[in-house]
Amino acid sequence: MSGKTVTRAQLGEAVYQEVGLSRNESAELLESVLAEMSSALARGETVKISSFGSFSVRKKGQRIGRNPKTGEEVPILPRKVLVFRPSQVLKSRINERKSPGVPPQG
Repeated sequence: MSGKTVTRAQLGEAVYQEVGLSRNESAELLESVLAEMSSALARGETVKISSFGSFSVRKKGQRIGRNPKTGEEVPILPRKVLVFRPSQVLKSRINERKSPGVPPQG
């Protein structure tokens, strides 16, 4: 892993470079897309992006966990979690061999 992180600003810049909108318009477009995705997920809908993957919200029920320091049992309350499932296209792209003779990681 390289340890690099792509930021919101970098995504906006990439939109600017690729689409040809102004920097402000590119940033607004990105914010609009992210806001729509967030709203859909908050409504319990799945967000599916072709050749990338899908985001969905899953409900997790209450369960008993343990405090790792004390070993004490602690109830973990029910909650919702965000789940991302990558598409086969994205999985293949991530697992492409970078140089000949190097087996894929995994």
